[in-house]
Amino acid sequence: MLNAMSEIKQQEYELLNEIAKDSMVTQASLSKRLGIAVGSVNWYIKRLIKRGYVKVSHLDRTRLKYDLTPEGMSVFTERAMQYAKDSLTIYKRFRQMAKEIVLELNKRKVNQVYLEGDDEIMDILRLTCLEAGMTLETSPENVVLKYAEQEYRIVHLK
Repeated sequence: MLNAMSEIKQQEYELLNEIAKDSMVTQASLSKRLGIAVGSVNWYIKRLIKRGYVKVSHLDRTRLKYDLTPEGMSVFTERAMQYAKDSLTIYKRFRQMAKEIVLELNKRKVNQVYLEGDDEIMDILRLTCLEAGMTLETSPENVVLKYAEQEYRIVHLK
């Protein structure tokens, strides 16, 4: 299974995802949803059919129905599980870095901070600060924390 996973391209995975959501999807709508040319969609679908991940049924002269085969569902599920595992690993790494910087601030008797940035990475730091009982300031006056160069940093300390 890992071999099949490593061979599947991102566009193919995205096609499997869209087909899993709606087996009656058209190549034109797949093209629009995924931002790739209809010809590319057609090529990728043919590739997925040849590899045994998708089967196609003719409903009439102009309508096709796409279904994931058990092999296609397995590849799709395995890829999704790997994504979840990778995401959890990344979350744990950022959570540990956040705990370390909060511990450093606690040692310095800092209990109020301003967080520069508003994305998922900063949300992890925000959660960690709140759990540690820190007050989040609304303006960067004393202690400022941000994410830069793959780590959380103290950029201003009174």
